[in-house]
Amino acid sequence: MLLGNRGKFFAMLFGVALTALIMTQQSSIFIGLMSRTVGFIFDTPQPDLWVMDPKVQFVDDIKPLQDTKLLQVRGVAGVEWAVPLYKGLIRARLSNGTFQTCNVIGLDDATLVAGPPVMIQGSLADLRRADGVIVDEAAANGKLAVPGASPSDPKQPLRVGDILELNDNRAIVVGIARATRTFQSQPIIYTTYSRAMRFAPRERKLLSFVLAEVSRDENISEVATRITQQTGLAAYTPEQFKGLTIRYFMRSTGIPINFGMAVGLGFLVGVAIVGQTFFSFIVDNMRYLGILKAMGASNRLIFMMIILQTSLVGAIGCALGMGLASLTSVIAKNSELAFYMPWQVPVITALATALITLITTILSLRKVLQLEPAIVFRGS
Repeated sequence: MLLGNRGKFFAMLFGVALTALIMTQQSSIFIGLMSRTVGFIFDTPQPDLWVMDPKVQFVDDIKPLQDTKLLQVRGVAGVEWAVPLYKGLIRARLSNGTFQTCNVIGLDDATLVAGPPVMIQGSLADLRRADGVIVDEAAANGKLAVPGASPSDPKQPLRVGDILELNDNRAIVVGIARATRTFQSQPIIYTTYSRAMRFAPRERKLLSFVLAEVSRDENISEVATRITQQTGLAAYTPEQFKGLTIRYFMRSTGIPINFGMAVGLGFLVGVAIVGQTFFSFIVDNMRYLGILKAMGASNRLIFMMIILQTSLVGAIGCALGMGLASLTSVIAKNSELAFYMPWQVPVITALATALITLITTILSLRKVLQLEPAIVFRGS
């Protein structure tokens, strides 16, 4: 019946597809943004524990420690090794005189723990060369690209051997790496800890984190408790630190509310468009439904006919919407758009679409159940 009325069929299809597109796309962007908040922790899988000031609320909330804290952590029983890590914002001066704030990561000079996950050019060991820094690929091709001779000339990607100026200090690019984009999307520059101390503005305390490995025969939670008791610092496993960071953004920013409202409006739009269109379709076909009832069709049979039609529209529309959302992820690949769609998002979208079709069916069914077969004869 519904397929015979192309206008209403495509209107319902549009409503379901639009709902699935909005819900899938907005949910995926929200998850992508939350993933970027913990991108640096994700790229640093080596330590068992991240040790930091107890007041730290998320990974970019740097509260520097005294260098002596590193020695205290190393002295805790059960700690296999502990290395310093610097993480801070430093301005880079580009060749055209403009400035770009960069996220500088200072790695332990001896071990280079917490280095970039993937090297594209050069090697991590090249950081031991004089004034060496490694720049992330996105920044080398974008924000730190070398400007052309004139404003109309295209920028040239930053290459190995190019020179940067970090806080009035000379730095030579010795490698290009691929790192997970961060929430603030600032260029990421890796260097050694001692060199980062030279690049960073002078402060009394510059140590951002202590990365610690726990001995194999020790329990990680017990060692974390021991570190807290003996040093007064907080010690988190990578998963705990990710949870702390995500909870901060969920609790202290408007991101969840904004995306939640978008997803909720998408659901309501779907209910309104599909419900109103299908209800109108039922009203237009009351005569034919009355004929079916006069011929002996039961309410259950008519209900099955209605649910079959709404399910068909829901399945096609849901597939179209999720397909368009997936196309967005392909188009936006390697761009600033944060898009990450785990398998739970399509499942939840499909369930929401099924709920919309169920609500639509129930709203329309009420009219059908009240239908008297005699309407066929009164209208003739």
